[in-house]
Amino acid sequence: MSARNYIKQLAELPTPFYFYDMELLNRTLNKATEASSRYGYKIHYALKSNFDPRIVEAVRRAGMGMDCVSGNEVRMAVENGFAASEIVFAGVGKTDREIEYALGQEIFSFNCESLHELQVINEIAGRMGKKARIALRINPDVDPKTHRYITTGKADNKFGISYDEIDAAIASLEKLANLEIVGLHFHIGSQIRDMQVFETFSKRVFDIKEWFREKGIVLKHLNMGGGLGIDYDDPDREPMPDFETYFDIFHRNLKIDEGQTVHFELGRSLVAQCGELITRALYNKETSAGTKIVIVDAGMTDLIRPALYGAKHKIENLTSATGSEKYTIGGPICESSDIFGRDVELPVTSRGDLLTLRSAGAYGMAMASRYNLQDLPGAVYSDKL
Repeated sequence: MSARNYIKQLAELPTPFYFYDMELLNRTLNKATEASSRYGYKIHYALKSNFDPRIVEAVRRAGMGMDCVSGNEVRMAVENGFAASEIVFAGVGKTDREIEYALGQEIFSFNCESLHELQVINEIAGRMGKKARIALRINPDVDPKTHRYITTGKADNKFGISYDEIDAAIASLEKLANLEIVGLHFHIGSQIRDMQVFETFSKRVFDIKEWFREKGIVLKHLNMGGGLGIDYDDPDREPMPDFETYFDIFHRNLKIDEGQTVHFELGRSLVAQCGELITRALYNKETSAGTKIVIVDAGMTDLIRPALYGAKHKIENLTSATGSEKYTIGGPICESSDIFGRDVELPVTSRGDLLTLRSAGAYGMAMASRYNLQDLPGAVYSDKL
């Protein structure tokens, strides 16, 4: 249930904080694993989206692996009971120390993003007497039709090995004795709502896979990344993404070889809708241009997505239902970009009213900061109220 079902309890708590609907989270995790297991697919949770300990524990209970993009994320996965054999380590800038730790844990795979990275991991693995399992992250040059800041699979993005470098990558692998190529990795972007994009993408991956097969390179695993989007405009209309259609698209278009396994790295689609940022109205003001502004106690330090790339979250007033006004909702941070929304239609909103920013379970708390020496927001769970 949403925060609206717990207004009495939440109104007594100091704001801002994240509210997590644990029942919705568990239903979403179960729905995703049910849809993916129909085809034998494996989900690795993208830890970067939310590393709240209770959410991580729910993911572990759901039987998912872990997708990590830093050494600390690998460490958290290990320390929270995830099998090393189900941990993949991506990231375009892995440090030597991070690589050493992951090698020591004997993780499932490093998703490698450049020829130089292959050389570095080979050298470190040799020094440690290890054999590093790697997947080549190929940039498939697919337009995900999403925001340019969360596009990762087009030709000019910094991520992955380009088409032009594949031959060189294969040639280098023959000389790097401490590496074992176990698969290919792809990720084209985030918040993708157009399912046609995934159809184009899966067909492109099929072509790339076949090209490797013709070269005599056996690939045990194909990692398709993530990117499945959610409904930010109306979270009640679609509290869970259409996992069935998503996985069916890959099943119909990827056409894997016998013995190959397919992996996914989902994050936002699993946790975004279960989280809301709860904040309280502090002040009302009006500009000389007639804009009505409500200043709340949460800011870009608590939820940076609107300031970072113009993301929109549905904003609701939980404690007022009288009248209607259009407001600009701003936070306390000393930056002009600290705005959650403009021309937001709400009931008449006054000091002390409780507001919620919906669909904030992904890249909310995970990206919070202490800029202006603000406190980090707390966490409240529906099953603890």
